[in-house]
Amino acid sequence: MKTPGSILIKGGRVIDPASKFDGLADVLVRDGKVEAVGPGLRADGVEVLDAIGSIVAPGFIDMHVHLREPGIEHAETIETGARAAAAGGFTSICCMPNTLPTNDSATVTSYIVQRAREVADVNVFPIGAITKGSKGEELAAIGSMHEAGIVAISDDGRPVMNARVMRRAMELAKALDIPVIDHCEDLNLSAGGDMHEGPESVRLGLRGIPSASEDVMVARDLLLAELTGAWFHVAHLSTCRSMAMVAFAKSRGVHVSCEVTPHHFALTDEELSVYDSNYKMKPPLRRSRDVEAIIEGIRSGTVDAIATDHAPHPGDEKMQEFERCPFGITGLETAIGLTLSELVHPGHITVGRMVELFTAGPANVLRMDRGRLTAGAPGDVTVFDLTSEWTFDVRQSQSKSRNSPFSGRQFKGGQVATIVAGKIAWRRA
Repeated sequence: MKTPGSILIKGGRVIDPASKFDGLADVLVRDGKVEAVGPGLRADGVEVLDAIGSIVAPGFIDMHVHLREPGIEHAETIETGARAAAAGGFTSICCMPNTLPTNDSATVTSYIVQRAREVADVNVFPIGAITKGSKGEELAAIGSMHEAGIVAISDDGRPVMNARVMRRAMELAKALDIPVIDHCEDLNLSAGGDMHEGPESVRLGLRGIPSASEDVMVARDLLLAELTGAWFHVAHLSTCRSMAMVAFAKSRGVHVSCEVTPHHFALTDEELSVYDSNYKMKPPLRRSRDVEAIIEGIRSGTVDAIATDHAPHPGDEKMQEFERCPFGITGLETAIGLTLSELVHPGHITVGRMVELFTAGPANVLRMDRGRLTAGAPGDVTVFDLTSEWTFDVRQSQSKSRNSPFSGRQFKGGQVATIVAGKIAWRRA
């Protein structure tokens, strides 16, 4: 366990959606906990960070990352993934269970928790598998994994196709008061697809993944959530119909939440014209009207969180023929820049709403005692600005993999410092 630290963050604009605070103030973190938030704070013997001109927010939470350890360390490790998270402004990350072996037991969960304590620069919270081996047939040891430290259950990229199994998972998750996170995809409808099904896939000669493959699973899971009373969370929602269904379910009182990714509100399927495998992800990039629906869902409050779905793959795997290469891109280090450039600067949302989507939103979904800046809260702080100009160079990424479509992209505004338990985990040079 890393030793907590103390720091005084001076002169920034503090935005804490959880407490509805937005104003110029100092933040004092002592021994890893927030001690005070207010103007003119003083403290002897602590590090001082000048935040004048910057936004000071609760530590950002990414509730959907792939750290690949154990078993796939050539793509990413807990250490390198956590380092990339810190460089991206995230103080807490939740790692999906698609490791080797799958995180479907307390043994694997305990390994991740212990390994993170030893090597990670940020807080790491495991997500356990719904079924053994994520095969969709038999429930995993969810209770013992919960005792070992998981914060949610998901079979991630291998969605549970059997509705009866998913119902039982939801019933157990409700008893444990943890959310069920589903990568909503009907694998029979999407089988063999490489990109969104539509005019662009026809023009490029690539097999399509229809929007319906997501929509029918969202509909099924919403019905099961209403039946069981469980908390159901839609991972990386990407279609306009799915967004409409989630909004309708919320209006009916169904316990549902959803996340979207920066690449799904920043890009469309037209980007695939270059046949660049760095634009291949699942769910695939959709049409412009889907992007518009995602942005409207963010603006209206239907969307609860922005998550990166950080999915590292080494070059020799990703840079194959488009049809053969794996799905997924890295995303931890570009999330803040993309959210500012695509949502805040164009005026779609306020910076306060942006902070909420990275803090109180995911914290509420996961029932985590984080995502706030009040006395007694964990001393996790994200500092970013709105005006600095910088260019993302994937060759300088802290991740072990380099599969990003945003290398060379210029941004206005980005991360300044990442503080975890009162210690600076990353700071802009």
